[in-house]
Amino acid sequence: MDLRNQAVNALAQNKKVLFALGGAAVLGLGFGYKYLRRPEKEVRVGVVSQLLIHPLKSGKAVSVALAECAKFGLRCGELRDRHWLVIREDGHMVTGRQEPRLVLVSLTYEAGQICLNGPDMQELRFSVSQPDNPVINCRVFEADIQGRDCGDEVSRWLTRYLNEGETFRLVHFEHQMAPRRPVEKEPLFPQCEEVAYPDIGPVMLLSEASVKDLSSKLGKEVTVERFRPNIIISDCKAFDEDSWQEIQIGDVRLQRVMSCGRCIFTTVDPETGVIDRKEPLQTLKSYRLCDPSEKHIYKSSPLFGQLLTVKKTGILQVGDVVYKICR
Repeated sequence: MDLRNQAVNALAQNKKVLFALGGAAVLGLGFGYKYLRRPEKEVRVGVVSQLLIHPLKSGKAVSVALAECAKFGLRCGELRDRHWLVIREDGHMVTGRQEPRLVLVSLTYEAGQICLNGPDMQELRFSVSQPDNPVINCRVFEADIQGRDCGDEVSRWLTRYLNEGETFRLVHFEHQMAPRRPVEKEPLFPQCEEVAYPDIGPVMLLSEASVKDLSSKLGKEVTVERFRPNIIISDCKAFDEDSWQEIQIGDVRLQRVMSCGRCIFTTVDPETGVIDRKEPLQTLKSYRLCDPSEKHIYKSSPLFGQLLTVKKTGILQVGDVVYKICR
């Protein structure tokens, strides 16, 4: 064999060796990643006891047995959490902080129509879709957002119910509208997170045990509805939910972002629509203030419940087991 052929054969053999070595390196990296990364472990921490949707911001909760957990929060059919908003004529939001009796207004869906009900008011029905109505520029916590006006008849109904000598209107957030970004109000939220009319995040979680603990300190019972959560958990200890950084419920994966700092709205009784301005807020402040290292986040607001983002969408049902993800 001449020198040229020997060189060609040697090069071919080297290529085989290099290819084999390269393949082994890739396989090694793959196996290394598989065994070096920290495996997930699911730990049972509770059970879903209630699912609450608040279609109207500050309005009465709708209890459901099953709900879709979407990126914008819980939904059941046409009812989507915090997708309707009461505004003044200048577009600024109106909540139970300013108008406590809003907590007695229910917005439900039946036979293709939205049903609006309130104490001493005749039920008003109107279409979900009203494409000919104007889109109004609104303000929610100093952030710009739009809403489809629900019409003059609805406006008269709200104005008569609230009886404040000014005009109120109802708007509806539609999927093609530009959403708000929670990060602009709370920097702990991911940049990509989006919501309609909630105060901050798309999902709020609270345990029954935490509410019972508060009731024992108040000396009277308060209900979960006062705190307006979406997912209520049973079969756990008070404030266990504070430590659940990531949870799995069925196919749904939720990520904790921050605790929920509470305000004067907690002093509105969801059964009477009367604002107390003291309790349970004062009691919460006596034992639920943040760690001093987090005061720049929560300031003087007591913490009660957890705000979550949706990592994986899916269906939630009452009775679902809740698992904490450990790594």
